[in-house]
Amino acid sequence: MITHEVLNQAPPREGVDEFAANVPLVEAVARWGTAAFPGGAGVEADAAPSALHELGRLVGGAAFQRDAELANTNPPRLVTHDRWGARIDEVEYDESYHRIMRAALAAGAHTSAWADPRPGANADRAAAFLLLAQVEPGHACPVSMTHAAVATLEHAADGLRAEWMPRLLSRAYEPGLDGRGAGSVAAAEPSALVGMAMTEKQGGSDVRANTTRAVPRPGGGIRPEWGAEYGLTGHKWFCSAPMSDAFLVLAQAPAGLSCFFVPRVLPDGSRNVFRIQRLKDKLGNRSNASSEIELDDTTGWLVGEEGRGVATIVQMVTRTRLDCVIGTAAGMRQSVAEAAWHARHRRAFGALLVDQPAMAAVVADLALESEAATLTSLRLARAYDVDASESEQAFRRLATAVAKFWICKRGPDHAAEALECLGGNGYTESFPLARRYREQPLLAIWEGSGNVIALDVLRVLAREPEAFMAYFDVVGEAAGEHPAFDLALAEVRAVVGELSGADASAAAFRARELTERLALVLQASLLLRHSPGPVADAFVRSRLEGDGGSMYGALPPGVDVAAILARA
Repeated sequence: MITHEVLNQAPPREGVDEFAANVPLVEAVARWGTAAFPGGAGVEADAAPSALHELGRLVGGAAFQRDAELANTNPPRLVTHDRWGARIDEVEYDESYHRIMRAALAAGAHTSAWADPRPGANADRAAAFLLLAQVEPGHACPVSMTHAAVATLEHAADGLRAEWMPRLLSRAYEPGLDGRGAGSVAAAEPSALVGMAMTEKQGGSDVRANTTRAVPRPGGGIRPEWGAEYGLTGHKWFCSAPMSDAFLVLAQAPAGLSCFFVPRVLPDGSRNVFRIQRLKDKLGNRSNASSEIELDDTTGWLVGEEGRGVATIVQMVTRTRLDCVIGTAAGMRQSVAEAAWHARHRRAFGALLVDQPAMAAVVADLALESEAATLTSLRLARAYDVDASESEQAFRRLATAVAKFWICKRGPDHAAEALECLGGNGYTESFPLARRYREQPLLAIWEGSGNVIALDVLRVLAREPEAFMAYFDVVGEAAGEHPAFDLALAEVRAVVGELSGADASAAAFRARELTERLALVLQASLLLRHSPGPVADAFVRSRLEGDGGSMYGALPPGVDVAAILARA
């Protein structure tokens, strides 16, 4: 008698072109990627770059998925000393992590938009980043920081940029530190990753409370062409990806908080003082090492002006915030894809789960959230292109903060609901949604948690009213498409008017309300203009009109669930 036969289980979700399967992403790339502009292939959905289909097949394959699992189940390990007792401060990763990193850099998920800055380049790069982060999110941290660091390094000395920028733009991946910097840095190592170290234990998001000191060194230093040289001493509470080749670090110089470029290896090939005290034991993001570090007269070069550290590094922070949005959209896509796959293969109570109204409504609602996040991510990425007008730049200043707040806030609940669709399987480590459930809260915290971002929106309101004008110009393009949208748009405009004249305390009390309203009208506007009618109508009615409930799956009557599921 057969006592153990596997029945009624979904087959492995392998051998999938994850790009082709993500219809909203394909459409967004065709609309805002390089193919949509002169010299591209046109605006048809099938004109998307073939490289994205190739990447989609890679991340949708069994080997990449297995590497994603291994990179998280075999987390990084800190090695402070070599066997002879010399301090080396290195982190060892499983080989699966290096294979993933090699694929990410080869795909240009880090700096392709800087290397070939055509209109649409940032949307193409965002799509590649999303596809990789959909399956393995931890490696996306150093990839994102390297992409974002380029903007801040534009303020570095010419000599530093000349040596380091080609390395950042390289698509090669070199995991170790040995031998780097001997003679010419650029000749010794063809590629580089750049991280950041801002926060300290006593300040957190309040970086102006930092106590790390930067003391100018007399004379020209060891590389005068790299700019002014300093010795940095202090402790950094969070430093992610500590095996990066260099870091942008905030420290107190004589003129105030300043930004510094700190390489792990000095130009003569010796190790810079960069003591990794411990690795953080995190809830999720296990494949990515996050650490505490000590600097002790560590060599760094000034980037930008003394006393202007926040203004200098904010260029990097803005882009990593954008990647938090893209990364959350990636997680939502993974959640929807896994939930829909399970529902289409699992039977219960005499029918497939997807054919049962309650489950169909849940998956459809999750798909609405995912599509809204995807469109917002790609539209926002487009605003970072080289041809962005002053109005587009003003729009992105506000929209980045708004999207970072709202989409990243939606990530954890979205992952939890998708996990529940798989039942007990979803709660086990054998399936990817348990890992995703632990991952999503990070993106709501990294680069500014909710209150920090909402208060940033208020600062934009006080200092850059033109950003709100640009924002409402973009959102208002959908005016007249749906009465509930028109009402919501009028209401958020009224809130902006009220808070413009409110005292600081009253405005801060309503900062989160304002940011949520701004986010929802932006998402609704994008869906109304670019998604099929059933998708846009369901989103507006459930998010703006108030006919739906507060939980996923409580959609208003009359929603075309089948049409939404067809895109999931």
